[in-house]
Amino acid sequence: MKEVIVSWSGGKDCTLACYKAIKSGLKVKYLASIITENSGRLWPHLLSPETLRMQAEAIGIPLLEWPSAAKGYDDNYRRMLNHLKEEGVNGVVFGDVNIGNSFAGKHLNWIKSVCEPTGMEYHLPLWEDNRATLLGELIELRFEVRILAADSTELGESWLGRKLDKEMLSELKLRHSLSPNGNVGYYHTFVTDGPIFKSRLVIEEWDRVFDEQAKFGGMGVWYMDIKRCRLESKVKQHIAGLYQPVNI
Repeated sequence: MKEVIVSWSGGKDCTLACYKAIKSGLKVKYLASIITENSGRLWPHLLSPETLRMQAEAIGIPLLEWPSAAKGYDDNYRRMLNHLKEEGVNGVVFGDVNIGNSFAGKHLNWIKSVCEPTGMEYHLPLWEDNRATLLGELIELRFEVRILAADSTELGESWLGRKLDKEMLSELKLRHSLSPNGNVGYYHTFVTDGPIFKSRLVIEEWDRVFDEQAKFGGMGVWYMDIKRCRLESKVKQHIAGLYQPVNI
């Protein structure tokens, strides 16, 4: 069984990619997050290492925290992969999507630039699916996905904390159809439950934070700043037939 890591942001795409990697027979050794040295958080989701650790504990896969400054980021990423290769890891799973993503080609080139020199295979389980299909799959698989960040222009503060469901998917599809450029707004997500989770992650306290400097597409971004969360047993869900674990 090939050992891999998942490039980890805590959001929907990397989580679904992790699920598909496991289903395909890959052994996920680590969830790997790059922690920005100046902020001490994962960028651009602004998640603290403590929150990421608890999410990883809920899933049951160790979190690998790798610090990096913006300068020399690519070289540092390659150092991480070389370090992991010495541990027997031979691949990296990425949650990138090609269809409808104008940055897909650029990021694929980046993936190749860090993986190929280190001899690491790269896996892109979501590459050929469109976003609407992936969102529908997350809903059908009963992943619990929350909006972690939202731009201040298209979506706004009220979207923070919202759960992904069929109603939200319909709204996003409508926004897509009405948008002259197909954009629905800028957002990030955080996953708290699903078939790869051994425990459910419950967010108990969070603050709304506005980052005017983010300016993605010329706009500031609202964030959920998670202060406190806890793990909740899934035994009752398992008995009720709602919990369908994936073997890790």
